[in-house]
Amino acid sequence: MYPESTGRAPVQRAVEVHQPTPIPPAVVAPAPLVPVQPGTLPTVASVVLPDGRVVTGYAIPPAKPEPVAAKPAVSRTAMNIALGGIGFGAVCGGLILLTTFIAALAALIHQLVILAAVIFGGWVAVQVFSASGHREGTTVNIRKAVFKRNHFHG
Repeated sequence: MYPESTGRAPVQRAVEVHQPTPIPPAVVAPAPLVPVQPGTLPTVASVVLPDGRVVTGYAIPPAKPEPVAAKPAVSRTAMNIALGGIGFGAVCGGLILLTTFIAALAALIHQLVILAAVIFGGWVAVQVFSASGHREGTTVNIRKAVFKRNHFHG
């Protein structure tokens, strides 16, 4: 509840202010010198901070990231499609030759069938129309009637 609604005077409280306590700089004792072979000593870098302090330390070379496999300029799927198209184009010549061979074989068989029909038909015609043997004709008895070379003898 607010003091205005109750009719009482507001209560004043004491405010406490805290000031940060500065931390004195640490006194750094110089590091003992250890004899080291020349050439194995890493380089030392010193940096002057804006407040005048000097920070000295060894320079650390930046970490080299692991080499990443180079990504090809063209995707593998596109490459496979292109190679498939080249392979199909190479096979098409053989397919055309194959269809040509089949068509030529079919034409050869067709002509052999016609040749056989002509030869066999000619042989049959010679057998039917040849005048070899007897001249009186062929006798066929049908219902006791006798036909002799297109003449009826009853």
